[in-house]
Amino acid sequence: MPEPLDDDLRHASMGELVNRLASDLTALVRQEFELLRSEMAEELSRSGRRAGQGAGMLGAAAVCGLMALVCLSATLVLVLALAFPAWVAALIVTFAYGAVAGVLAVEGKRKIKEITPPVPRQTIETVKEDVEWAKSRTTSANR
Repeated sequence: MPEPLDDDLRHASMGELVNRLASDLTALVRQEFELLRSEMAEELSRSGRRAGQGAGMLGAAAVCGLMALVCLSATLVLVLALAFPAWVAALIVTFAYGAVAGVLAVEGKRKIKEITPPVPRQTIETVKEDVEWAKSRTTSANR
């Protein structure tokens, strides 16, 4: 935060005041951009982790779905060959893999939906505070 006005500044020339104002504004803008940069980097990192988890779950769902198709194919082969009750076991495994694939797909989709665009909340808040501070300084300087 910029320093409060002291008696020396009340007696400073217009050029000195403008230089001080430009210097303070430059420092303030530089600080706000640094805060924005760090806050956005943190938010993007958090979103990337969520996207990775969701994509991993969807990948696992795809593998389990493929396994379900392989087992279903084996089941159909066994049923068509009129084999012994081994087809019942293959059908149970097929449904188990299908259920796992369904659960993983739903969870993966939920994780991906949780991702929101990053918002620099702290930067927005400090800029609002800076504007309020500047407004209060201009009203006190006019007195």
